[in-house]
Amino acid sequence: MVFASFSTANPLKVYILAGQSNMEGYAKLSSFDHIGMDSKTAPILNEMRGESGEPVELEDVWITYRTGEEEDQPGIGKLTAGFGARRVSTEDGGKIGPEFTFGIYTRKFVNEPILIIKTAWGGKSINTDFRPPSAGPYEFNKKQLEALKKTGERHCENEG
Repeated sequence: MVFASFSTANPLKVYILAGQSNMEGYAKLSSFDHIGMDSKTAPILNEMRGESGEPVELEDVWITYRTGEEEDQPGIGKLTAGFGARRVSTEDGGKIGPEFTFGIYTRKFVNEPILIIKTAWGGKSINTDFRPPSAGPYEFNKKQLEALKKTGERHCENEG
């Protein structure tokens, strides 16, 4: 497994980032320069780029990212840019999401190695797809069930 070279004497800090399209992250790497144009955000850019001007790769922050595609394998690696929206979880999408700066600053705050588990895909409903068990099952009405059947999606037991 890829994580074999990642070891720590202390318990590993694990953070789960889950969400929809905004969690996927659609910021292009070319947007980095714009961050440096504002004196308030320029220090963030300095954290995001190494001395060479390329995005940093953090040696002790790992990420595993899986899109919502059932057949997808997770993308795994040291945290750097490119773990944003991906068509395939294992291939660099050339984009960043909130995981990049989250990892940079969380690592500085906890001062320990961390693992980020990210799962994100668009077109999902907080009301059904991310519904907490304590809210009870969502009861779809007849029109919703018909629409779900047309798309072939299965969301609940009362689909019939």
